Amino acid sequence: MEARIDKWLWAVRIFKTRTIAAEACKKGRILMNGVAVKPSRTVKEGDVVQVRKSPVLYSFRVLQPIEKRVGAKLVPTAMQNVTTPDQLELLEMTRLNGFVDRMRGTGRPTKKERRELEQFIEPAGAGDFPFDFDDWDDEP
Repeated sequence: MEARIDKWLWAVRIFKTRTIAAEACKKGRILMNGVAVKPSRTVKEGDVVQVRKSPVLYSFRVLQPIEKRVGAKLVPTAMQNVTTPDQLELLEMTRLNGFVDRMRGTGRPTKKERRELEQFIEPAGAGDFPFDFDDWDDEP
C-alpha cells in the first residue's frame, strides 16, 4: 500500500493542513533519502521521511501509509519518530534560548530595546526645563 506524501504528513498530524504540507514539499523542506520530494511522491512502509522545521531536521519512519487523518492516539501506529539525538538536543537548546533566529534590529522590539528607544527619543528630564519657551516675549 502507498500514499501521497502530502496526505501522509497531514494524516499523521505533522502538518495542520494538507495545503501546508504540500507547500513544505514545494519549498524543499521534505526529504526522502536526502532528496527533496514533490507533494505527489508516494511513501510506503519502511520509508524514512525527513521534515525540516527550522532549526531542527525531524525524521519519521513510515509504519503505515495512510491518507485519512487519524486521532492523536493512533499516530504511533502509522509512524515512528526516529529523529537523531543531536537534533533533539538542538531543539531543547532552542527552547531554552528563546529567539534564536531573530537578529538584533529585526522584527518587533523586545521590552529592553523599546525602553532603550524611548530613552533615546526622550531622555530623562528632557521635559523638565526651568522655564517655558512659549512665555518669552520678543519685546525687551
